[in-house]
Parts: sequence; C-alpha cells; structure tokens
Amino acid sequence: MPKMKTKSSAKKRLKVLGGGGFKRAHAFKRHILTKKTTKNKRQLRGTSMVDATNVASVRAMMPYA
Repeated sequence: MPKMKTKSSAKKRLKVLGGGGFKRAHAFKRHILTKKTTKNKRQLRGTSMVDATNVASVRAMMPYA
C-alpha cells in the first residue's frame, strides 16, 4: 500500500504538540485592522488549540503527525 499524503495546507498551518493536540493561529488578524478594536486585536495574538470536535479531521489530514 502506498504512503498516505499529508495535506500541505494543514502542514503549514498546524503544529503537533506532545500530548497529541494541535496548535493553531487565530484568524481575522491579516488585513482590515483599522476597524477592529485594540482589545480585539490584542486577544487575537498568540496561538490556541484546535478544538476537540475538529481533532479527528485534522488527524486525517496529517496521518504521520
């Protein structure tokens, strides 16, 4: 059986953590930032975890993670 391919989009956007979770960046922080409040932009900094309801589909995209 041939090797399964990893989705390139998932490979670029997600990092695997030791406990089996996935780290992701926040959306809505790329452009049109003038109309967004400072508080909103500050809270979009950093990273967060992929929600438990989406972990199964992320694992399917990254079979060797």
